[in-house]
Amino acid sequence: MTDVPDSAAAAPPPASPKGFISRAVVSMVDRCVRHAWIVIFLAAVMAVASGHYAVTHFAINTDTNQFLSAKLPWRQRLAALDKAFPQRNAQILVVINGKTPELAESATAELAKKLTTRPDLFRAVQRPDGGAYFNRNALLFLPVAQVSKTADGLLRAQPFLATLTADPTLRGVMEAFSFITRGVRAKAGTLDDFDRPMVEFSNVLAGILADRPTYFSWDTLLTASKPTLQELQRFLLVKPVLNYAALEPGRVPSDFIRQSAHDLGFVPEKGVTVRLTGAVPLADEEFASVQDGFGLNGTIAGLVVLFIIWRALNSLRIVFAVALSVVVGLAITAAVGFILLGLSNAISAAIDAHCFQCVWTHYKPGALNLISVAFAVLFVGIGVDFGIQFSVRYRSERYKEPDIREALHRAAIKVGRPLTLAAAATTAGFYSFLPTDYRGVSELGLIAGTGMIIAFLTSISVLPALLSLLHPPAERDAVGYKFLAPADIFLAKHRYAVVIGTLLVALAGTPLLLHLHFDFNPLNLSSPTAPSVATLLDLMKEHDSPTNRIEILAPTLAATDPIVAKLQKLPEVAQVLTLESLVPTEQDKKLPLIQKAAGYLLPLFAPQRLLSPPTTAEDIAAMNEAAQQFSKVAGNDTSKGATDARHLADLLRKLAAAPPAKRDAARTVLLPGLHVTLDLLHQSLEAKKTGLAQIPQRIRQDWISADGQALIEVAPSGDPNDNKFMTRFADAVTKVAPGATGEPIAIQESGRTVIRAFIEAGLWALLSISILLYVVLRRVSDVLLTLVPLLLAGLVTLEITVLIHLPLNFANIIALPLLLGLGVAFKIYFVMAWRSGTTNLLQSSLTRAVFFSAMTTATAFGSLWLSHHPGTSSMGQLLAISLVTTLAAAVLFQPALMGPPRQKTS
Repeated sequence: MTDVPDSAAAAPPPASPKGFISRAVVSMVDRCVRHAWIVIFLAAVMAVASGHYAVTHFAINTDTNQFLSAKLPWRQRLAALDKAFPQRNAQILVVINGKTPELAESATAELAKKLTTRPDLFRAVQRPDGGAYFNRNALLFLPVAQVSKTADGLLRAQPFLATLTADPTLRGVMEAFSFITRGVRAKAGTLDDFDRPMVEFSNVLAGILADRPTYFSWDTLLTASKPTLQELQRFLLVKPVLNYAALEPGRVPSDFIRQSAHDLGFVPEKGVTVRLTGAVPLADEEFASVQDGFGLNGTIAGLVVLFIIWRALNSLRIVFAVALSVVVGLAITAAVGFILLGLSNAISAAIDAHCFQCVWTHYKPGALNLISVAFAVLFVGIGVDFGIQFSVRYRSERYKEPDIREALHRAAIKVGRPLTLAAAATTAGFYSFLPTDYRGVSELGLIAGTGMIIAFLTSISVLPALLSLLHPPAERDAVGYKFLAPADIFLAKHRYAVVIGTLLVALAGTPLLLHLHFDFNPLNLSSPTAPSVATLLDLMKEHDSPTNRIEILAPTLAATDPIVAKLQKLPEVAQVLTLESLVPTEQDKKLPLIQKAAGYLLPLFAPQRLLSPPTTAEDIAAMNEAAQQFSKVAGNDTSKGATDARHLADLLRKLAAAPPAKRDAARTVLLPGLHVTLDLLHQSLEAKKTGLAQIPQRIRQDWISADGQALIEVAPSGDPNDNKFMTRFADAVTKVAPGATGEPIAIQESGRTVIRAFIEAGLWALLSISILLYVVLRRVSDVLLTLVPLLLAGLVTLEITVLIHLPLNFANIIALPLLLGLGVAFKIYFVMAWRSGTTNLLQSSLTRAVFFSAMTTATAFGSLWLSHHPGTSSMGQLLAISLVTTLAAAVLFQPALMGPPRQKTS
């Protein structure tokens, strides 16, 4: 062959493969090279068919609750709760906040009315904290002392209310506020006594005249108390119609809610904020977060990987062959992955149904989850490794052997056993998650582990076939790193110092492991900037938020009494709610107070008292008359009350003289809230004796299931963001009620399950890889030479996570067991080379292959690190860190640990 450089060394005699593994790999390579066109044709057909299947059956499950096995006891308790109250599943929680209680109330009522007009989008729209029942019993739910105070205040305000109920217009408002001046003249009080309402009214008028966003609460005016968060916040529970054919099943209903709120004017600029959270928006936005930047990051990472491969192989033809074989393997893996997930689910369903012949009746293609979707990145990172290992070995043999087929044959002999062992060990690392209850990574392990088998097969079939057809030119220079000769010499001379020093540094860092932190909160895997996540985090800061409550199922309502009695004694518990909690207490003391006030006030709401709407001139006249009354009463008095009265009079005159738009603005600010307040007051004055029988069915069904089971909700007394307290809270409640469930318990149990799964997976990976290594290497010492650097890398990785404040979580914890599978590949390459008698390992082509392979894998993992989804990003971050420590252990520590080859063996 004329393309062999003069400087090439003479090729040694043809080698013969030894051992079953080498013979099988060499046979595969030789056959694929001889029938290259057939192999490429079959690969193309399989890739196209697999790609079509994967695209047409692509689905992703964004529900993080499905990360863990449904067979866990606490998951089964949660499932029982969902079964008892199915309306609680797949909901949108609409959170409405207003600048005033009236704005929040009117916005909630109008939005609920709007949503009920679209039964095609919403199965149900409920107000858990409002509606006719709660409005009618609003006063009954107050403590007796507060009912008494409120009733007295309403009676004193009777003249004020009489005017407003008869004339709820701008004219009536002026007339009502003029009662302050009448009270002062009648010696019922001084201007200082009425200073607060005058100041509040003045602030509103000043804001209107200055075109500032202005809000006014009649409720605050009447009660003389600042509204609480609960009074400014309302909820809607919406059961949407979901489109599971879409990647974001609830997007259309969610968008309709947001658009409806905007169309109705419920926007922050007008004092109302409408936000969405709950299972449906969280899942939709979770997927959107994963998608965000995925294409750009993937493209950049792909280009960088191709550049690294080119630098490793120095031939565009070889780069093309490696890339194409990886693409073929990825397409096949994707299709096989969906099939395997579907088959796994079908087998589980058949086992649960005790019908092993029914597997195919339960079968349907599976869906990826937010962890298993990373299989593509893992496949590319490791699949490229296999391709680089084979190609670099091919290049090394091609430098000595001019015939390309012979070079491929020799490369197969040299790389067959280590590549097979590396693929098997990596597969074992992924498969180690299969027996665990952590379904999120179990599914990733199933797909990625199978993908490693596929990547290995394409590397010894499609890749050599492509290389034989593309026929890259022969190598003119030896493949390796001759400039690392001093490093080889240093490691040889100071191997004991390197080994002992490295071990001492790693052991010195072990105290850091005491500070190793596991983040139990699955919300921290989601983007905090996602609106639904931000809303949920805000709700979780509230002690009485529904998201912080533990839930308990009792067989009947009567059976809740002893449980409630025990729970109320716990210091960790602030409140215990059942259906009976919706029946006001001490009604015999409250009703007489309410009825006394109602006797005087209810007649004020008689329709015949309502006056005709005023003209513009009448509104202006009322403002000027009110201004005159306040000025007259204030006179020349220098008290604060008198000064504020004169200021109010001045503002009333300015509003009377202002353009009509200013008075329209005053009507917009003052009148809608007035109508809401009067309506709610009217309903509350009609309170009657209330018992369980009076609770509407719509409300009852949220507390009593169709089969009679009763729900108990338990609220924490401490900081819901304090994980230590929430752990005590969950433990205390479960001691009283072992069947308790809910988010606080789910978070704690999830953490325990994941940690247990991590330990199990690590042990399975270590055991399976150790057995695999021993079967192939036949020496315990050689197995230890492979595993010790790997375990050292794992230890250093954990120490680094503490130093950089990277907590372990539900997503990134997969990196540690996978470190055994991914890292053992590098170690195997060096151990096998060392066993065959190779010296100066850092200068060899092996180090070049391992180095560039690690770079491509790190780049692939780096694309995960750049993800806008925190869980995916943390997974990429920890995978990249573990890869760096693994590479350092393989290239620097392992050669020193092994020392000179003991003998040349195959």
